[in-house]
Amino acid sequence: MLCARRLGGLTARAPALLPGRSRRGGCGAGLRARGVSTGWSPVGAAFNVKPQGLRLDLLGERRGLFGVPELSAPEGFRIAQEKALRKTDLLVARVCSTPPGPQTVLIFDELSDTLCRVADLADFVKIAHPEPAFREAAEEACRSIGTVVEKLNTNVELYQSLQKLLADKKLVDSLDPETRRVAELFMFDFEISGIHLDKEKRKRAVDLNVKILDLSSTFLMGANFPNKIEKHLLPEHIRQNFVLAGDHVIVDGLHAEAPDDLVREAAYKIFLYPNAGQLRCLEELLSNRDLLAKLVGYSTYSHRALQGTIAKNPETVMEFLEKLSDKLSERTLKDFEIIQGMKMKLNPQNSELMPWDPPYYSGVIRAERYNIEPSLYCPFFSLGACMEGLNILFNKLLGISLYAEQPAKGEVWCEDVRKLAVVHESEGLLGYIYCDFFQRADKPHQDCHFTIRGGRLKEDGDYQLPVVVLMLNLPHSSRNLPTLLTPGMMENLFHEMGHAMHSMLGRTRYQHVTGTRCPTDFAEVPSILMEYFANDYRVVNQFARHYQTGQSMPKNMVSRLCESKKVCAAVDMQLQVFYAILDQIYHGKHPLRRSTTDILKETQEKFYGLPYVPNTAWQLRFSHLVGYGAKYYSYLMSRAVASMIWKECFLQDPFNRSTGERYRREMLAHGGGREPMLMVQGMLQKCPSIDDFVSALVSDLDLDLETFLMDSE
Repeated sequence: MLCARRLGGLTARAPALLPGRSRRGGCGAGLRARGVSTGWSPVGAAFNVKPQGLRLDLLGERRGLFGVPELSAPEGFRIAQEKALRKTDLLVARVCSTPPGPQTVLIFDELSDTLCRVADLADFVKIAHPEPAFREAAEEACRSIGTVVEKLNTNVELYQSLQKLLADKKLVDSLDPETRRVAELFMFDFEISGIHLDKEKRKRAVDLNVKILDLSSTFLMGANFPNKIEKHLLPEHIRQNFVLAGDHVIVDGLHAEAPDDLVREAAYKIFLYPNAGQLRCLEELLSNRDLLAKLVGYSTYSHRALQGTIAKNPETVMEFLEKLSDKLSERTLKDFEIIQGMKMKLNPQNSELMPWDPPYYSGVIRAERYNIEPSLYCPFFSLGACMEGLNILFNKLLGISLYAEQPAKGEVWCEDVRKLAVVHESEGLLGYIYCDFFQRADKPHQDCHFTIRGGRLKEDGDYQLPVVVLMLNLPHSSRNLPTLLTPGMMENLFHEMGHAMHSMLGRTRYQHVTGTRCPTDFAEVPSILMEYFANDYRVVNQFARHYQTGQSMPKNMVSRLCESKKVCAAVDMQLQVFYAILDQIYHGKHPLRRSTTDILKETQEKFYGLPYVPNTAWQLRFSHLVGYGAKYYSYLMSRAVASMIWKECFLQDPFNRSTGERYRREMLAHGGGREPMLMVQGMLQKCPSIDDFVSALVSDLDLDLETFLMDSE
């Protein structure tokens, strides 16, 4: 997944947690190539040994986090922030006194970059740094920058400097497409903050934005908050599956993989029991989003949220989801019959299929049909081997190599963070990826990509190199054992590295649209496409070696793994359709015709098929309503696009260099600087329809005959 930060009119546009060049073919080609460093070492070996950095760093000069001199201590955030704010004041004065033209857009982008370089870095540090003092300083920096951005979003003179440019047709026609799009994106961000309204309505828009931010934060906290029940209400034999606290049992999740049906049922009913405060919070959040959308000129929040996306509007999203649901219906019913058959076999006394059953029983069916025990696969997927596999793939497809580089003292926040230099064979150094891959206390559990610094063409002609962080939660290596990945971990690594390559290769002139700063339903395409590479035997065979014997992973192991993912996959996809439609209804026409729980019940029974369980309210745990409001469909649409690209461009030869270069040129190079559908069309060499997207997703569920035959050899 991608991590996003919204800076009002100055927006870093990419959600984690998934993913440039100008229209002339890229800034990279016109820049001086950066030379190869003698401090770089092969990537595979660097990840299969413990870092030796601390010993070397004793002699080095302390440089600060990410090489930012001020950030050698927590107090440095205040210094970096003050420096950024002084520069902001100068840039605001400069843009307001500059005659409208291309220079206006360049100054706006530098203003955005100045604030994002502190805010994006602080956004990461506040959740990832192990030291509380750094986290608190970063949190304060986020608040301060947010306050400044709020003021800029209501600065009429700043807004008018951009408006003058876009109101002059002759000037607009003279802009190149990327500059024009960036100017329009800045204007769009201003106007959804209400700056074009009269003074009274503008104040109302600001108040609504603040309220929505507060409600979002409250809802997120509530979505993850555990529920408790008096322990005497639970059968004694299942209590040990939960956390006990005095006379209460604490339930902090759905326990979806628990073998005991009663444990799963109890967890479902207790964890999803409605909380009145959380219910009010959700209703207020949806209502205030609708009010803000109407205030700034949209009929619904969905219409506002989907501006500039592949889908473009909620009508297209609903058409996509309803057609997909229709195509899935027979397969979904068949999957439910198979799951129910397994439940009847294991629990004949209580064989009715309930919402807490599919994840567990589909796992049982997979294990029974295919021998995919993770312990059989892990020895072939050492972290070093997987990183070398990525290196081989990027080298063959794109002419790019990954090198481990020794970080300076103070540059990383934990000694096991690795720093990678991303180097092109002719263009030189493209940027840096910091790999925060290992488990530690208080580290967030999700796998994420963070933009720390966006790429852009600077005034002096040099290119500002992008810097990103990939965060995973892998086990540490030991003296005798390297870090070994399960197949799921390996796929997640490939997924997140897809985002990182998008950041490295989205070498746009403007940081506002660099790399993954693009619409949500496009941002996940490069990362999901990497999952297809991770599941292709020709790719896996390049790197999957037993860490002790050096033996290659047998073909039939890869084919079994791929086919096992298709077991009950229609049910999984149908569940995603249900969630996405629920999200669209919640952000559609207001006032809602029924309560959010009644809408959930009706939508679940129509678009999923399993009965609603009375006195539950799953929507109150639907945390994606905050970061992906009206955009939850994006994952399905991104997967459809990635599937089409894989089948039509890479399936025949996953290492084809000319196809890789076309992928870079058409899809990755523009970041968010071009309409997403134009990029998709450029890659596929046709304009895909909704039916094409649906067919791509459904065909992914079919048995792969080539894989089947390979498994039979």
